[in-house]
This record gives sequence, structure tokens and C-alpha cells, in this order.
Amino acid sequence: MQGTRSLFVPGPTNVPEDVRKAIDVPMEDHRAPDLPAFTLPLFADLKKIFKTDTGRVFLFPASGTGGWEAAITNTLRPGDKVLASRFGQFSHLWIDLCQRHSLNVEIVDVDWGEGVPLDIYAERLKADKDHKIKAVLVTQNETATGVQSDVSGVRTALDDAGHPAMLYVDGVSSIASVDFRMDEWGVDLAVSGSQKGFMLPAGLAIMCASEKALEASKSAGLARCYFDFQDMIQTNDSGYFPYTPPMTLIRGLRCSVDRLLDEGLENVFARHHYLAEGVRKAADAWSLRLCAKEPKWYSDTVSAICLPDGYDSGELLARAYHRYGISLGAGLSKVAGRVFRIGHLGDMNEVMLLSALAGTEMALRDLGVPIVAGSGVAAAQEYYRGAANGYSDLLITRAAAE
Repeated sequence: MQGTRSLFVPGPTNVPEDVRKAIDVPMEDHRAPDLPAFTLPLFADLKKIFKTDTGRVFLFPASGTGGWEAAITNTLRPGDKVLASRFGQFSHLWIDLCQRHSLNVEIVDVDWGEGVPLDIYAERLKADKDHKIKAVLVTQNETATGVQSDVSGVRTALDDAGHPAMLYVDGVSSIASVDFRMDEWGVDLAVSGSQKGFMLPAGLAIMCASEKALEASKSAGLARCYFDFQDMIQTNDSGYFPYTPPMTLIRGLRCSVDRLLDEGLENVFARHHYLAEGVRKAADAWSLRLCAKEPKWYSDTVSAICLPDGYDSGELLARAYHRYGISLGAGLSKVAGRVFRIGHLGDMNEVMLLSALAGTEMALRDLGVPIVAGSGVAAAQEYYRGAANGYSDLLITRAAAE
């Protein structure tokens, strides 16, 4: 095809040009005497992204799954009880990883389209008088279903129960895109990945551990080597790594963090909400419902949209890809063939998303889905043009200041 193929999956996301240039550098000595002058300020600025003063940032050459593994193997023992809810493919995979490491996972199964059940968590924690639960898992953003959960509500449940369990958050598709407050919410382990809100290629597990988690890592009983916190700490303290780091990605991360901090985290969050609302307006105009069952569950980084009965989302994705040159996210596991996903995180703006909506609309009509031509695009356009949303006002204010 002519032109550029457009990427609207919820990860990997688009890599901005300045980040790509930051990555495209000659190989360097990862033990050079001046490396700490680069790495130590980067560690400090990453703490700003996690909103922590006391936590410790780690960069592992891995995907977010590697970050999950690092979190549990450094802080838990075989047979430890873990409380987790399963409401999508990625919350399911995290549970599976825990079980493979011989953890005793107390699973709360939830309808796909809902998120972490705060009431059930509160009940289970209050009932656990002997404090056998050592960790509580929260997938802040379930990418498979476009569902966002309330991390602060889980912290409240822990505090109300007077429960000492550590709080673990999968923030792979949320951190650096939607509000996350490590210290304020009392998060002990937070995991993210380079290929989502950090706007990089895949390959870095970006995570943060609280002082409580770091203390637990000194006596944790699960086997680990590559992901050992203590090995990282010993070398990171002097600005180096225990093994060869992916320096090109880390150079790109420096550029990405600068972009996020220059935009301002609150502005980043406002932009993601604003862009997501436009996609939701389009889906509503098409009379297609979201997989997320209520507005309180709506994700600001990905929208999972249900097709009417009798239509296959796999056919929709193939049509969009081959005929119109756009990549949309597939339905996974329980929702395979029933939903398609539009990612709206990272380096994204209104016109980019309007092209996604236009291509999707054409592919939907090609499949015979009964929607009115231009309806979704028009609904998103009118929302984005509106002066009544806070993000537009914010942009005007910033432009005037500049």
C-alpha cells in the first residue's frame, strides 16, 4: 500500500520522532566513567512519573510480564496467599504467573467488562484475621476489555481492615497515561512497560518498589537471579547495571520522560481522558456498546468496542488492515471475535484518532454493520471542537502563556 500504515493498538504505541532519534545512536560503553551522570538523574525523574519520594525505580530488560515476575519473586515466598481478581486476559495472565511460582492465589472472578471489586476485596481482607494474605493484586487498566480500576479504593479497603498485605499494581497500560500515585495510594510494587505510555519500543520493564517491598526483598523465598532487586541496587547506586543494559532504549527513555514532564503529568492525564471521550462518542454514535459495562470502568487508554451478534471482529481487523492501512486491537480470549480495540494512549492527538475512526467506520460498513456513514467521525469531531471541555481550555491557556 501507499502511504504510512497507522497504529492504533493499545501497545506497542507510536514512537515520537524525537524519541526515535534518541534511540538511533551509536553503541556506547555501558561502563563508561560518565554514565552515572546520565543514569542517576533519569532514575530520579522516573520517580516523578510514579509520584513517589520514597520508592525505588528499577529498569529491567524485559516486557511488563518480566516486571510482574520481578515484583513477586523479590517479595514473596512459596505458598504465600495472594488476593487477585480476574476480569480480562492480562489480569488472568498475572494470576497464572503467580500460580506457576507456587503462590496460593485467592481468585475473585468478575464479569469481563467490570474491574476490581472493591466490596469483595474489603470483605476478604476483613475476614482474613490471621493476615494470611500477603499481597493484593490490582490491574489498574485491563487492556483486553478497556476497563480501568480504582487503585486508591483498594488502599482504602486495606487500611479499613487494618491489613498489612502489600499492594501490587499492574500499570503497564496506565502509568504515564492516567493518574497514578505511588506514595499517596500506598502502592508497594508498580509495574509498567516501555511500549505503552512511555512511547518506546518494547523491551524495558519499568517498575517501582516501596521501602516496605525493598525490606521484604531481603528475606523473600522465591528463586530469582536475573530479576534480583539486590543485584540491581548494588550497581544502580553507582549509576550502573549488573548486566549489559539496553542503552539505546534507556537513551530513548530519557527523551520520553522529558516529554512527559515538559507536558506536565496532569496535562498528560487530561489529554488521555479528552482523546478517549472522543472515541467513546464515536462508538455511541455507531450504536455500539463498550465492553466496559459502566462509565466508572471506562479506560482512558483503550476502548474495547463490541460488535453486534453475527459479526466477527477478526474480519473487521483484517479489512481495516489490508484495505485501509490501520492496525486495530483484537479481542482476546473470552471476547475474541466479539470486540475490537482502539488504543488512544501515548503519542496521540485528535486528528490521528479521527483517521482511526474514519478507517474503522469504512471497515464496519464494508462488513455490513448497520451504521450511518460519517456518524462516528462527526460525533468525535464535534466533541473535540467543543469549547466546553477542560482540555481545550487548558491548551488555549498554555498557548497564550507561550
